[in-house]
Amino acid sequence: MPRTHETVFTLEATPVKFGPGASQDAGWELRRLGVRRAMLVTDPGVMALGHPERIAGLIRAEGIDVVLYDRARVEPTIDSLQHAADFALEHDVDGFVSVGGGSAMDTAKVSNLILSHPAPVMAYVNAPVGEGRKPPAVLRPHLAIPTTSGTGSEATTVAVLDIPDLKLKTGISHRYMRPSQAIVDPELTRTLPAEVTSSAGLDVVCHAAESFLARPFDTRPAPDGPDDRPPYQGSNPVADVWSAKALEYGGRYLRRAVQGPDDIEARGYMMLAATMAGVGFGSAGVHIPHAIAYPVAGLKHVYQAPGYPTDQPFVPHGNSVIVSAPAAFRYTYDAMPERHHHVAGLLTGKPIAGADLDAETLPDVLIALMRDVGAPSGIAEFGYGDDDVAALVQGAVKQQRLLAVAPREPSSDDLEDIVRASMRNW
Repeated sequence: MPRTHETVFTLEATPVKFGPGASQDAGWELRRLGVRRAMLVTDPGVMALGHPERIAGLIRAEGIDVVLYDRARVEPTIDSLQHAADFALEHDVDGFVSVGGGSAMDTAKVSNLILSHPAPVMAYVNAPVGEGRKPPAVLRPHLAIPTTSGTGSEATTVAVLDIPDLKLKTGISHRYMRPSQAIVDPELTRTLPAEVTSSAGLDVVCHAAESFLARPFDTRPAPDGPDDRPPYQGSNPVADVWSAKALEYGGRYLRRAVQGPDDIEARGYMMLAATMAGVGFGSAGVHIPHAIAYPVAGLKHVYQAPGYPTDQPFVPHGNSVIVSAPAAFRYTYDAMPERHHHVAGLLTGKPIAGADLDAETLPDVLIALMRDVGAPSGIAEFGYGDDDVAALVQGAVKQQRLLAVAPREPSSDDLEDIVRASMRNW
């Protein structure tokens, strides 16, 4: 008998090697994956810190050729990803290593996709922006080595990109894009500025909260077949475990991680939280804050983010998602009040109980965290005003892949209310 609603969820996780000094195993791991000629992807800022050259040396010591690509763009564009993919095709590599933040890892993911199954990058971009083509088979091995504690890209199926011509950010997502192996080494985060640690950590918190507060997987319509089951499936019992632990660590360690670059315990737990949140939202998905974040980051490029490279104004991803989270969760509260209270409790480290609990409980907790770690107060700080609201809403509406797992289905008017409320959180 055909089922009308989904009864199945899946959970896949990148194998992870975690701990101070773990990056010393990079060559061994790549040899284990059978790679003979690797493309190492990084960006100029991380390159200047010396991590990529050191890791390249470890890989060469295992008898593996390394082709270095150090032009990954912070906040990748469709053109920068195509450039990296063309480089991979030209150099005939058979595997990838990414060393850096989400931008480097996402650049490696897309390069791997195009090398394995050649086509223009736009062919794989999520519909309705791109064709939404699905890769027909698995990709080459990819060893992901994050140097930030935020995106969780080492554990996810997603690559995020900016399309300047459309003034829009969107993504490419498929289970085959998940890295083959991750090495998470807290020592690599010592050099991160406080502002980068803050933005990346708030991304962790938002990933985990959106995943935990996603629409339950069994409320979605049943797919026509296994190939039609989306990567973002809605909250489920296993994803909840990963998301909850990431929220606990974010609430406990993010303030410390921002305050002290040598607090390896705090920065290590935030890296672990990033990976855990990546596993959680890689199954359950993210929704309204991320849907709004993409046009916030893509519509204008006038904000000069403190602590980030000064050659290209942009809104860091963690900042772009967190600014709308209080208003978004205020909107979704009625769909699952108890789960919103639980998220607030995980972030504060104590059970949330009492007769005074309401839709403001979680937003208040998030705003307190944002203020403590020096986050922007709202969308207005990025150069937006009332005249931009319609364009921001239009951009968010296009992110149907994300909005589909929101616990309440927002209309354009709902999204407008959330954007306006997010212009300033304090």
